[in-house]
Amino acid sequence: MSVSMRDLDPSFHGAGQKAGIEIWRIENFKPVAVAKTSHGKFFTGDSYVILKTTALKSGALHHDIHYWLGKDASHDEAGTAAIKTIELDAALGGRAVQYREVQGHETEKFLSYFKPCIIPQEGGVTSGFKHVEAEEHKTRLYVCKGKHVVHVKEVSFARSSLNHDDIFILDTKSKIFQFNGSNSCIQERAKALEVVQYIKDTYHDGKCEVAAIEDGKLMADADTGEFWGLFGGFAPLPRKTTDEPRSTDDVPTKLFGVEKGQAEPVDADTLTRELLDTNRCYILDCGTEVFVWMGRNTSLDERKAASGIVDELLHSLDRPKSHVIRVIEGFETVMFRSKFDNWPQSTNVAVSEDGRGKVAALLKRQGVNVKGLLKAGISQGGTSTTYRLHGQFTGLACEWPNEDSSPSVGSVKVVLQSIEDDRISATSQASKMVESLKFLPAQARIYEGNEPIQFFAIFQSFIVLKGGLSEGYKNYIAEKELPDDTYTEDGLALFRVQGTGPDNMQAIQVEPVATSLNSSYCYILHSGSSVFTWSGNLTTAEDQELVERLLDLIKPNMQSRLQKEGVESEQFWDLLGGKSEYLSQKISKDAETDPHLFSCTFLNGDLKVTEIYNFNQD
Repeated sequence: MSVSMRDLDPSFHGAGQKAGIEIWRIENFKPVAVAKTSHGKFFTGDSYVILKTTALKSGALHHDIHYWLGKDASHDEAGTAAIKTIELDAALGGRAVQYREVQGHETEKFLSYFKPCIIPQEGGVTSGFKHVEAEEHKTRLYVCKGKHVVHVKEVSFARSSLNHDDIFILDTKSKIFQFNGSNSCIQERAKALEVVQYIKDTYHDGKCEVAAIEDGKLMADADTGEFWGLFGGFAPLPRKTTDEPRSTDDVPTKLFGVEKGQAEPVDADTLTRELLDTNRCYILDCGTEVFVWMGRNTSLDERKAASGIVDELLHSLDRPKSHVIRVIEGFETVMFRSKFDNWPQSTNVAVSEDGRGKVAALLKRQGVNVKGLLKAGISQGGTSTTYRLHGQFTGLACEWPNEDSSPSVGSVKVVLQSIEDDRISATSQASKMVESLKFLPAQARIYEGNEPIQFFAIFQSFIVLKGGLSEGYKNYIAEKELPDDTYTEDGLALFRVQGTGPDNMQAIQVEPVATSLNSSYCYILHSGSSVFTWSGNLTTAEDQELVERLLDLIKPNMQSRLQKEGVESEQFWDLLGGKSEYLSQKISKDAETDPHLFSCTFLNGDLKVTEIYNFNQD
């Protein structure tokens, strides 16, 4: 799906280039950036677009887009927020997961961005709403739910709103009361206490009293008496005050195909990946969650139409508050894939950079830094200083002439075959560095061939060369009467290319013989002025793109000759010492993902699994 220039709103220029949160409010049907100082402040009469950019351990940037709809927001501007969300995703390359957030029914993922909670304020810029004057304090009663993130909702200031299961916060002009229901747990009480502190700091300038009221403990203290006095005096709370609404979790899962502006049911006994066509959009109704699956080959207009259709479908089913989550083919969430009986471990989806490239070209002409838009780059949060110690590679490694030179993010050259003395020296130097920094840094020893993904994520490209440059290495091979095969730019060299993308790619020098080849990889072969690239039959277009990128680092400004497996030239085989057998079976590559934390609870014999977002030890 390509993106036309007219589809990119100017307010989105430069969005998603670094980790963090960006927010736009819809004003007169246009997104207007919200200052960072106002992040987390939402008004009930407005609609917002929220972009969360996360730096993954692989070095890439991941995007989640939410559009939040206040309870008093106009229908037209809520629709604008939904459409702008799709346009923003297209500008970022069409890979983001998109969530609809309805006030009072937000997803836990969304709430996890704003600690400890969000409390929308009355008013807004849309529909003529005016913001409430700050000095007019009104007594409010809130209910708090949740162990990991807090759902805060204002309820009627009445005794009938209280119950034994939840925690309530009563915010008065001079004091904040936290009422702990007798059935609430310690985690919920701790989270509610964070909300109390937030209300105190935000609405009282930190200058008011705080009191905790325990349900069922009729202690004759002043705070308890004052609390119940605000409700007209103490009276026992009923066991259950209201009938629970019908749970949407019990709704049977249904799949709909979007066809000619309508949602048509898909007739299938079981849900499998094969039911989804890359040229169409689908709606998966799971009750509380409703997914919109958008095929990679669908147009921007088709995706916008599917978004409108799902709103109509939920309106007809009287479920306007269900969570709507839009996913792109090839970038489905774990929860979406779990709804299918059969989902392959990996799918070969052709991910086009066409849209991202066109948008980047526009921004570049306007003088905008497009590095983060063209590729999900390494986070530039700090400067890394790295050293090569006579052939031994330790820690973070870049090479530059002297201590005054600045390290560059880019090609990293590592020399193999380090000897024991150099390894000992490197370990000693690393320990001294840690000691000089008061033992604050973490120290890790990395072995060639067993590098963790976090190590590769430091560099955009990682080149490993044979041989060594240290005196210790040269003395070692002289004593053992071994040939010096240290890499030279004019010599014969074969590189195996591997990695997952432009931000995590490696070129590993191997023996320049045919047996070093493997159908699962691409290779670069050079000898003097001759350069060849070889693509195995099991490689993808993404693998072949990495070859071109690494070729610019190893042999820049040189024209290469492409060799496809099975149709190689005689000169190619001659450089490798003749044609011979090599490995041709598929090498499975483990998916490189960040960790996910799930909470598992049993209720009435059923197991419920919930993902916890932006988690920490708490």
